[in-house]
Amino acid sequence: MNKVTDFLQEKVMPKANKIANERHLAALRDAMVLTIPFIIIGSIFLILASFPIPAYTEFLKQHEGIKNALMYPFNATFNLVALVATFGLGYRLADSYKVDPLASGAIALASYFVITPRFTTTIDEVAVSGINTSYFSSQGLFAGLLIAIISTEVYRITVQKNLTIKMPPGVPPTVAKSFTAVIPGFVVIMVVWALRLLVENFTSFDSVHSLVQTIIAQPLTHLGTSLGGTIVVFLVINLLWCIGMHGSIIANSVMLPIWLQLTSENAASLAAGEPIKNIVSAEFRYMIFVGGSGATLGLVIVMLMFAKSKQLKQLAKLSIGPGIFGINEPVLFGFPIVFNPIMWIPFLIMPIITVLITYLSMSWGIVGKPIGVLPPGTTPPLISGYLMTGNISGSILQLVIIVLSIIVYYPFFKIADNQKVKEETVAIENQEI
Repeated sequence: MNKVTDFLQEKVMPKANKIANERHLAALRDAMVLTIPFIIIGSIFLILASFPIPAYTEFLKQHEGIKNALMYPFNATFNLVALVATFGLGYRLADSYKVDPLASGAIALASYFVITPRFTTTIDEVAVSGINTSYFSSQGLFAGLLIAIISTEVYRITVQKNLTIKMPPGVPPTVAKSFTAVIPGFVVIMVVWALRLLVENFTSFDSVHSLVQTIIAQPLTHLGTSLGGTIVVFLVINLLWCIGMHGSIIANSVMLPIWLQLTSENAASLAAGEPIKNIVSAEFRYMIFVGGSGATLGLVIVMLMFAKSKQLKQLAKLSIGPGIFGINEPVLFGFPIVFNPIMWIPFLIMPIITVLITYLSMSWGIVGKPIGVLPPGTTPPLISGYLMTGNISGSILQLVIIVLSIIVYYPFFKIADNQKVKEETVAIENQEI
């Protein structure tokens, strides 16, 4: 076991750290995290506009004005994630290059509008032009992220080659910065404009959005949200935790854009009164990670009920509060599970079990699918299950996961508990001598 641990520390962990700290992935992760407060705020109003109580929904049907008013904040937060993520990625990536992040974020956002198609229609014999606002939501997320990377790279290369307007020393720094961005911003817009013209005139795609959706978004979504792909994703998250790395944060760099897009699609279906289609979404991880990665709330409950060693009794008391709110670092590093190959066994078994029962039960209609409501990650289980599915079946599923985690963790906990009791006994005997 020590050889395995040494190999992971010396060979695997440095490479995993290098991947996790790669500037584009780190910036992408930060940009997606930036969207989460908007999604949570929007989710609150979506719940208020669609709360699954027959009398309440009937009341809203009779008073459409109230429901429409509740959807204003939802549309102003949840349905703007593509714009927020585009600006955030441009900002964070530029910041990592030590160039003006605010200018880069604004130029990335402007670039997004350059590649977004417009429409023209006639209302009362008057021609009206505009942009389809669905591109501001998850529908435009992948295109926005790609354009943000392209625009920021062009921007920073232009700045680093000193292709900027230099202002005299007496000019205020804010004014000087704005002029510094003129030439790089012009170059970025020209490149993005050329990209749009190239796609629309020399490919079979009618827009950059449709190109990105067909070539990148759809394959990634299919791969990452199939049953097998979902099991692999959550196994990787737990494997990274096994060597002391925050698996969820690393996985979010790749998976969160996909999950949030599917969450938005489910929310749109709920708001329109249509059937929910997507099983795997941003909420799915909260459904299965009861007590944190690896569903360790069951392990904490086992410690509270059966621990004989003083160390694990004390750890259980310290861990139960955070565990209820989905924070399991005290268990991961205190038990420990990190760099403890024996505890890796149940920790890696749990995501396989939880993904299987959650995915299949939703697929078979036993448990309600996620409705596009993303509560804070610290929402206690049972409550979060109900909110995310709009159905008591979500709470029951999480209760089943807790019971299964107790069963899976118990024999391994017992081995560790017996070992610690022996260690404590030896320590007491040595003190008496």
